[in-house]
Amino acid sequence: MAIVTMELDPDATSYTDDEIVTKINDAANSITREAALSQDDLKILKTNPVVGEFYVKNVQRGADGKLQVEYDDVAVI
Repeated sequence: MAIVTMELDPDATSYTDDEIVTKINDAANSITREAALSQDDLKILKTNPVVGEFYVKNVQRGADGKLQVEYDDVAVI
């Protein structure tokens, strides 16, 4: 893994919605939604703890078949 830098240019040209659609339609490479990652590939665990509960960070099934849960050790305040 590497750290990369991106800069935003406040003076960059902005496009209208029609210009963006034209650029997409004229693109040499096909753009499809199928190129987006599947839910399994995303590896995201979304939690929504309330006060007194804990954020879950990771869930997996261990080699012994037991469910393993990693969570923050500080409850939501």
